[in-house]
Amino acid sequence: MKISVSGTYSSGKTSTVMALSHYTGMPRTLARTIREILPETLPGVRLADVQPAQFLQLTLRRHTGRAVHEALLGDNFISDGSSLQEWLYGVGRTIHGMNPNATAENEGGRAAETTEEMAFFSAVVDQYGQAFKHHVKNTFDAYVHLRHELPIDVDGHRPMNNAFRATIDTMLLATLDELDIPYHVVSGTMEKRLETIAGIFDLKPVMSTAEAIELGRRDYARQDFRMETERVPAGA
Repeated sequence: MKISVSGTYSSGKTSTVMALSHYTGMPRTLARTIREILPETLPGVRLADVQPAQFLQLTLRRHTGRAVHEALLGDNFISDGSSLQEWLYGVGRTIHGMNPNATAENEGGRAAETTEEMAFFSAVVDQYGQAFKHHVKNTFDAYVHLRHELPIDVDGHRPMNNAFRATIDTMLLATLDELDIPYHVVSGTMEKRLETIAGIFDLKPVMSTAEAIELGRRDYARQDFRMETERVPAGA
């Protein structure tokens, strides 16, 4: 079974996937993050300063990395999100601006105006969406969606705009309905999440929740959380 665990940033998606993989023994995807992709694609550029054309390249690179790793894992894996995420982060920027931090205090956290460049960006993002939705529909058997119960993690990288996050969360579930992909909304502590998800899909635990959570915590701690501008591009 191919399961995607979805949710916006700061929903605990990555840590849940890491612990769930240990808990069930199912492999998990290891798609590269934007923090990793950005320095080698646009050296010295912060995510907050990325322009529309540059964002499209980052979106394509992230989707390609996801698709390749999904194919390598075969028919049984847990995915940290999916390409719907990349598409919707683009859609969110057509509504809330390329830098959602800058519009967080606006009414509804929205951009004040739409330029000709942003109108074209929106049209291209829509076309990306058609391709990504087709890929996801033909890849995943089911979704687990994590509501954003936690405040946004202030790490200098994630957009500090709750309206932006809410837009993506709402559109993600609407898209799953559109694609007729079964999904289950899960919440609660990490222990509850693991037990609930395993129960939904009849996945047999291979260790205790405590062991899985600790191993997932260690996996999470091994990630490189440096800002994109602090990294040396690969091959440099």
